[in-house]
Amino acid sequence: MGRGKIEIKRIENATNRQVTYSKRRAGIMKKARELTVLCDAEVSLIMFSSTGKFSEYISPSSSPNPTKRMFDRYQQATGINLWNSHYESMQNNLNKLQGINNRLRREIRQRMGEDLEDLTLVELRGLEQNLESSLKVARERKYHVLTTQTDTYKKKIRSHTETHHNLLREFEGCDEDLHYALANQEGDYEAALELTNGGPNIFAFRLQPSQPNLHDGGGYGSHDLRLA
Repeated sequence: MGRGKIEIKRIENATNRQVTYSKRRAGIMKKARELTVLCDAEVSLIMFSSTGKFSEYISPSSSPNPTKRMFDRYQQATGINLWNSHYESMQNNLNKLQGINNRLRREIRQRMGEDLEDLTLVELRGLEQNLESSLKVARERKYHVLTTQTDTYKKKIRSHTETHHNLLREFEGCDEDLHYALANQEGDYEAALELTNGGPNIFAFRLQPSQPNLHDGGGYGSHDLRLA
């Protein structure tokens, strides 16, 4: 028995519709490749699925841009300019951007006091209000920057002041330790004072033998050396 005839209509089930599309797409791609090889034909195939997925097939060519070459041949064969509407859209967008640019340049010149001859009294009043508003924004921004810098400098000053106080406390503690040590070593202090005042310079040295047996043998003994 042969296969039953399939009614050509939209498949309502989304899953079945996607499966059928994938199978038919593979089949038509295969036919396009076969036409290119068997018949030496140039084939261009473009497809978009219901989800917007793009698929295409272009016959292999030595041209660096086979897609553009195929579109150019289509335009020549049909007399339809495919790029005309796109060019017009780009031209309209360019004209719009040029108009915005010219308007902004004119506003800048007017804010600098130029091109004011053609302005009416209402327009001049509006320009004055815009300048006052811009000046207010600039002053607020300047005040914010100055306040931020001032707070930062105050924090740095507090940090440096605290570090200075800590160093002073450490220095005072070291000074107290020095006075305490001199008070407990009065003799050393007096000797140092006498040396400073020009007293006799006396240094005591004690020789210790490096070998104990020499000391026992009487070869060397401990000697006191004084230098006056």
